[in-house]
Amino acid sequence: MITVRSLIYVVAFYAWSVFWVLLISPLMLGPRRWMVNSWRIWSHGVMLLLRVICDIRVELRGAEFIPAGRALIAPKHQCMLDVFAQFAWLPDSCFVTKKELMWIPFFGWYAWKARMIVVDRAGQSAALRKMVADAKDRFTHERQLVIFPEGTRGRPGVAGDYKPGIAALYREIDVAVTPMATNAGVHWPAHGFLRRPGTIVYEYLPPIPPGLKRAEFMRILEDRIETASMQLNSL
Repeated sequence: MITVRSLIYVVAFYAWSVFWVLLISPLMLGPRRWMVNSWRIWSHGVMLLLRVICDIRVELRGAEFIPAGRALIAPKHQCMLDVFAQFAWLPDSCFVTKKELMWIPFFGWYAWKARMIVVDRAGQSAALRKMVADAKDRFTHERQLVIFPEGTRGRPGVAGDYKPGIAALYREIDVAVTPMATNAGVHWPAHGFLRRPGTIVYEYLPPIPPGLKRAEFMRILEDRIETASMQLNSL
């Protein structure tokens, strides 16, 4: 039954996504904020399909910690839903994304319109400097910049290798960092199409204030994310 439901969900997910990207194409001619806001509706649709087809509920915790203005968001990364869910809750999200994704039709165009930050992972120090410069530019508006500290999706219960990008942004931009924990990979694995029934929880955690030394900041960040995520995995 899980296999059948999962296959139906995959079909429904792509059908909903294609319908939506075509529907919002005129927004390319409008303000940037219209494009970002449109993704909120799409995200809620993705989560509704999960609930109806796969019996997976998506629960938000720590809503009181969701920033309204400039902030860095540092989520645990276990599946693609970790990206989609942020659209539903953040007022004006901006993602750090790899440049290869910009070649995807519609997605790349809309990401460009929304002024996402594109990173060339092979660029090393030059790419890091460009990311910081782009982030400062985006923060001329009251945006929430989402960067996955581990850089890629991992398995539930396994701490990833926390990359230097989040530390560079924290040091150079001088804003609070809001960690986010999740158990999403238990129900939506990083690879494969199976979607397992249950409750996916996204929990925004108390923000880390600016001004800490790099080592202390990274220790606190990883400890908060991994401790909270481990607790959610046991639900």
